[in-house]
Amino acid sequence: MRYLIGSRTRRKEGASMNLRFLSISGAVALIAFSVAVLSPSPVRAKQPPMPPGMTPAVMKMVMTPGPAHPKGMPADLKPYLGCIPTMGYHYVNPKNAPFGPIYGWYNGKAIFTEIMVDQRSFNKGMSWDSELKPLPGYAINHVDVWYEPHGHPGYTIPHYDIHAWYVPHEEHMYYCNNTSGKKPTWL
Repeated sequence: MRYLIGSRTRRKEGASMNLRFLSISGAVALIAFSVAVLSPSPVRAKQPPMPPGMTPAVMKMVMTPGPAHPKGMPADLKPYLGCIPTMGYHYVNPKNAPFGPIYGWYNGKAIFTEIMVDQRSFNKGMSWDSELKPLPGYAINHVDVWYEPHGHPGYTIPHYDIHAWYVPHEEHMYYCNNTSGKKPTWL
């Protein structure tokens, strides 16, 4: 059916609208199909880069948590990372992470108390009192202060690891398959 409007002829408006709708719907479907087929597979969440000098095998060891609750550790602690060369396993009360106190464990015994101070707080001259207390039944053998310019897994900003060790330096430097006895470059 045709209608005269002035000097032009038009098709029935309903049929014309259906044709336009089908044309647009088809074009949209074709574009969506093309995008789905031609797009690369979904991108996985990008993993943070490994610190300089770390290997995938060491990263796996560091990221595999230790025993859930080793003997001698306070009841409110949870595993915090895995076996870290020169340091052993770390445990912290989640409400105190990442600053600490964090406690170390290796070969069946507690080995340190640690705090991690971010570089910005240190540079501001902030102070902390009574943070590095040993666990009951242990005594501090020595304290190591290590600057971590790149951070490390578990605390990826520049900071200082301050460990109050219950064991001699010559002992803990070989923990977690660290055969060199030296601090790894990525720490």
